Amino acid sequence: MLKDQDRIFTNLYGMHDRTLKGAQARGHWDGTAKLIQQGRDAIIDTMKASGLRGRGGAGFPTGLKWSFMPKESDGRPAYLVINADESEPGTCKDREIMRHDPHTLIEGALIASFAMNAHTCYIYLRGEYIREREALQAAIDEAYDAGLLGKNAAGSGWDFDVFLHHGAGAYICGEETALIESLEGKKGMPRMKPPFPAGAGLYGCPTTVNNVESIAVVPTILRRGAEWFAGFGRPNNAGTKLFAISGHVNNPCVVEEAMSISFEELIEKHCGGIRGGWDNLLAVIPGGSSVPCVRGENMRDAIMDFDYLRNDLGSGLGTAAVIVMDKQTDIIKAIWRLSKFYKHESCGQCTPCREGTGWMMRVMDRLVQGKADVEEIDMLWDVTKQVEGHTICALGDAAAWPIQGLIRNFRGEIEDRIKANKTGRMGALAAE
Repeated sequence: MLKDQDRIFTNLYGMHDRTLKGAQARGHWDGTAKLIQQGRDAIIDTMKASGLRGRGGAGFPTGLKWSFMPKESDGRPAYLVINADESEPGTCKDREIMRHDPHTLIEGALIASFAMNAHTCYIYLRGEYIREREALQAAIDEAYDAGLLGKNAAGSGWDFDVFLHHGAGAYICGEETALIESLEGKKGMPRMKPPFPAGAGLYGCPTTVNNVESIAVVPTILRRGAEWFAGFGRPNNAGTKLFAISGHVNNPCVVEEAMSISFEELIEKHCGGIRGGWDNLLAVIPGGSSVPCVRGENMRDAIMDFDYLRNDLGSGLGTAAVIVMDKQTDIIKAIWRLSKFYKHESCGQCTPCREGTGWMMRVMDRLVQGKADVEEIDMLWDVTKQVEGHTICALGDAAAWPIQGLIRNFRGEIEDRIKANKTGRMGALAAE
């Protein structure tokens, strides 16, 4: 279990002062200029050595991503864009940083931007996050007033500006290239890659898009050293991580824990156990709604990190939004609800996603009611395979994976419902 002195986010629950004064009292903005004076290469090397992987879902090594930015400017400005469009269902970790510990993000933005030769950072905030915007803007204003942003930011010799941009509430804008399009004032539709943002991103300039949590942990890693951060978790799964546990646990919460903690320890220590006990656990979605669900009995001993969940359980850590479902859940209806969400949020640019999400939702609709044929289960699986991997961005995958997880793990339940409907015994199973 993570010790309190090793927690990076010291005000996750808003118990303390979130203003600049409060943040400084907790050790933020302490010697920021000195950290910057280490130089670009040293900062990027430290980030690589720390083993930090992107906290927005994909888990790409952060230091490596930064190193893709051009070393010398060709005359174009460079940009850091912070993805605060936290729209993945079940995910609510970044909002706690922005509400209660915003200065960790702003200080991280300064250091990360310097490391990538960027004088400007845009924070793209989810449309529904109104209070978070107020808290974040107040923190930015305080930092400007204190000379921590603007000309010679924090006395580092680096000029640096932060702009907060409020989205309009579109899930697709969480995809980095759609986010850039939206930031430019266009429709939020993903771009083809290459070129990757590091070559041509915002306004055609070198850009890195990073998640809120990935940037907010940077100052602490630099202060405490790469070895300290790399000391948590298994190899290739280093550091501390915010887990957002919702659903059928006794105490849903957002908590900072060491990577590679076991699922059982996470739930017992922080959530007061599963509602109705471990025997009542039906399924878990371990990383936000777009990763496949896992049967409860396979989840108890699971190690909560990128590699174990992907390789051993066929799911993923994603954003570490753990959605727990007990045996009172209608799992078919739960996955139908997700398929409805992805159909609604598809931007419609790619045919497999535009047509496939609606198609999958309509078949799921019938499966919920048992008004389908058993053969349609395999047909639905085939359609998910025609959507997955055939679109510009990962929304097609995100729509396909929950359904694949359902069919892989709960095929018996789907078949039982179809049989019950055919024999007129639907009463007890009726989902509607």
